[in-house]
Amino acid sequence: MRVLVSVDMEGIAGVVHSDDIQPGHREYERNRALLTAEANAAVRGVYAYAADAQVLVADAHAQFRNLLPELLNQRAELLRGTPRPNGMLAGLDADIDAVLFVGYHGKAGAARSVLAHTVSGRVIADVRCDGSSLGELGLNAALAAHYGVPSVLVSGDDTVAAEAVEVAAGMRCVVVKRALGARAARMIHPEEACRRIELEVPLALADRAAVRARRFEGLVRLEVQVHRPYMAEHALLVPGMERVDGCTLRYEAPDFPTAYNIVELIAVLGSL
Repeated sequence: MRVLVSVDMEGIAGVVHSDDIQPGHREYERNRALLTAEANAAVRGVYAYAADAQVLVADAHAQFRNLLPELLNQRAELLRGTPRPNGMLAGLDADIDAVLFVGYHGKAGAARSVLAHTVSGRVIADVRCDGSSLGELGLNAALAAHYGVPSVLVSGDDTVAAEAVEVAAGMRCVVVKRALGARAARMIHPEEACRRIELEVPLALADRAAVRARRFEGLVRLEVQVHRPYMAEHALLVPGMERVDGCTLRYEAPDFPTAYNIVELIAVLGSL
């Protein structure tokens, strides 16, 4: 069995503020250890289900250099750094048997959601594929579904758990905190968060055939809304990119992986 664990940071137990997740802040260094601990809990859960499993852990926050390599489970392989193919799901291919999402968060614009955003909080206000608004969980679950890989578990706050119901029916959720607002939450102890993740992973893997993630077939009509008109301008250099209004870009992608990459590109270009 091959399992990919994608690890973001905003949904980790203990995290509530942007200072908690940004290099250079004192809280960030402490939370890197909490991040790595939750990743290890997921890895242990995989091995509890299949002792001979191959586990890939994709660092999926910001510049993808947050997990502490020396503290990661020695049997797992770490995917670190950017840019790289498939972004937050580096390592994904048709030979992966399941994907786990650890430390994920709500999509841009979500009400009462801790540190909610989509790909780039500074640039992107919304992402719509064929009219459906998707956050990072939805985009990544759909990318995995394109390759026939089930997204079986997500951990984070209660708002990302609610998103999971919409984007991947049957996905199991571990709620490590309940959002009280964008920068406030009621949360369980970090060690308890790890215990619950570790216990839930084997159950999620056992039920992986029951997951029904949203899948986009053929052409994908992509619309990306940015926060400021100037953030759209560099993206207009991409052949086929259209501007719907000052802050909304439209692109007709031949398949979902292309749409996924275009979202990443708009985020990069919009930050210039």
